[in-house]
Amino acid sequence: MTNREVVALAHGALMDVYACAPIALERGEGAYLYDVEGKHYLDFFCGLAVTSLGHAHPGVTRAIVEQAEKLTHVSNVFHTEASARLAAELSRRFGDGRVFLCNSGAEANEAAIKLARRWGASRGSRYEIVTALNSFHGRTLATLAATGQEKYHVGFQPLPQGFRMVPFDDLAAVRAALRDHTVAVMIEPIQGEGGVVLPRDERYLDGLRELCDKRGLLLIFDEVQTGVGRTGKFFAYEHWGVRPDVATLAKALANGLPIGAAVATPQAAAAMTTGAHGSTFGGNPVSCASALAVLSALDSDGVLENCAAIGGYLAERLRAIAKRIDKVVEVRGKGMLIGIELRHEARSTAQACLEQGLIVNATAGNVLRLLPPLNLTRAQADEGLAIIRRALGAA
Repeated sequence: MTNREVVALAHGALMDVYACAPIALERGEGAYLYDVEGKHYLDFFCGLAVTSLGHAHPGVTRAIVEQAEKLTHVSNVFHTEASARLAAELSRRFGDGRVFLCNSGAEANEAAIKLARRWGASRGSRYEIVTALNSFHGRTLATLAATGQEKYHVGFQPLPQGFRMVPFDDLAAVRAALRDHTVAVMIEPIQGEGGVVLPRDERYLDGLRELCDKRGLLLIFDEVQTGVGRTGKFFAYEHWGVRPDVATLAKALANGLPIGAAVATPQAAAAMTTGAHGSTFGGNPVSCASALAVLSALDSDGVLENCAAIGGYLAERLRAIAKRIDKVVEVRGKGMLIGIELRHEARSTAQACLEQGLIVNATAGNVLRLLPPLNLTRAQADEGLAIIRRALGAA
């Protein structure tokens, strides 16, 4: 089939909820994608930070095939080796955590919200969660209600109650928002969908930890986009040396297969007793096997070191480009999560990149977001930089 034929077939059958490019992708290899007509694209988007080891990674592919040939699904009434091993690995990386496995970032954040509510129910009926403006936590009704972007709320009101929003990177605003019924503070260490926004106050996360400890609140970090090595460390919060009570993961965890996880301290997790929550496909053996292969690659293939090194190189080169092109406000990010804030809307620049064979993403109106594979090479970085430079010059 041609691109046009696949697009026509899709538009005739799917709900029109995605603003898809008129391209049908057929296969991928490493940092490259190929459409049904054979054109190749350098992928600096990774399916929205999902295929962080690139496409058709040999170790991940082998793990998926081997597990699929043995067992694809059983009910959570039983254990599987793959889910047990993955839970143990995530527990270790978090630090003696207790893990809930599910299918997506929205489900992981929903689990964190429910855990906080359940934890607060035995502490004087505390239920309200403080979240940040400009945040993004998911598409379920509860995670939409936690999301601090009005555009995602339109048409879905009334949303569930129990969320109070304050400006990001403003510890005083969090303190002022606390009430007797506040149970938790939930934030992204780096706001991805909001435009790759980092705390400018280096003590922001540490201050949240101190405030939550003082007031007896849970601290929840949404690491759905920033986790699993995207910033050069397994959890982004490691850059600040602050550990939450609950962390959520998804996206890159299985390099393309659906999976999510909420990891909590034993004290917080104790609120989730038998029957309190569940997920039919949570802990799917094939997804868990894929995730274990991802974790193995992060540990043994120098992926995190490469992410930090090549991510730093990209940011440095982009800042040099910005000095020569008066269309960039700022380049910011950590590791392979990079935002280029423009003086104009970013969608046309993303489209110009696509036409030249580079996949990037426009977010927050005027931010070009780069989410390359963590194992990107220097040559591939230069290839992408050349396209970005031309696209910015023509914008």
